[in-house]
Amino acid sequence: MQNVVIITAALFGGLAIILGAFGAHAFKKFLSAEKLESFEVGVRYQMYAALTLLILGFNFHFELQSERVAFYLITLGTLLFSVSIYFLSFAEYWKKNLKFLGPITPLGGLLMIAGWVAIIIRFL
Repeated sequence: MQNVVIITAALFGGLAIILGAFGAHAFKKFLSAEKLESFEVGVRYQMYAALTLLILGFNFHFELQSERVAFYLITLGTLLFSVSIYFLSFAEYWKKNLKFLGPITPLGGLLMIAGWVAIIIRFL
């Protein structure tokens, strides 16, 4: 399980750097400043998750349920939060109505918070 967590962290981190670079250079040509700012929030939180998962991967053995739950919640929350922001940032450019993704973003944030609560529970 440790390897899965570390690989997930590395994927999140690597993709965050790639997406951040595209956001800083290529996407600014066709995304509004507001949409670009939202996109960057998604990238930032994805990197936070990557660093958190990296720390968990090197420090937890994932024998306790709270350790596994923390990984799953942070991972799923990050996917919902960041990916929904990425799609919402491009909706106008793609001329697609993706407003249904709006409620997904806070749900992802809630799952990430729950992942942090699982970390607290692990230490209690």
